[in-house]
Amino acid sequence: MDGVAQLQKQLVDYTASLFQEGFLDEQFNQLQQLQDESNPDFVVEVVSLFFEDSERLLNELAKALEQKTIDFRKVDAHVHQFKGSSSSIGAQRVQKVCIAFRNYCEEQNIEGCLKCLQQVKHEYSLVKSKLETLFKIEKQLIAAGGSIPT
Repeated sequence: MDGVAQLQKQLVDYTASLFQEGFLDEQFNQLQQLQDESNPDFVVEVVSLFFEDSERLLNELAKALEQKTIDFRKVDAHVHQFKGSSSSIGAQRVQKVCIAFRNYCEEQNIEGCLKCLQQVKHEYSLVKSKLETLFKIEKQLIAAGGSIPT
C-alpha cells in the first residue's frame, strides 16, 4: 500500500471512529458536503470559528458561575449559544452535555452547573483535539498528492 492509499485509509478509519465514539454526528457530514473546489478550506474555517467561539463562551461561563449572585439566565444564554454552535458542526457529545447544563440552569442548581461546566470543558477539549488530528491527516493526504475521499 503506497503512502497516499495508506493516508486515505487512515483518514477513513479515523473519521469513522469519531462517529462511532459519538464525537460527531450527521451534521458534520452535511458541513463537509458544503465544501468544494471554490472553497476547499470551508470545514476547517467553520470549525476554527467554532473553536474561537467556544473558548470565549467557556470563559464567559466560568466567570458567570464565579459570581456571588449567579445570573442563571445569563449562564443559560451562554450554554444555549454553545449548544447551538456545537450542534452546527456536529459536535454531538458537547451538545449533549449542554442539554444537561441547561436543565441545571433552569433548576438554578449551582453544583450541577459547575459539574456540567467541567464536563463541557472536557468534551470540548476532546473534540477539539480529535478534529485537529483529522485536519492534520487531511493536510498530510493533500500534501502527498492524494484527495479527500467523499
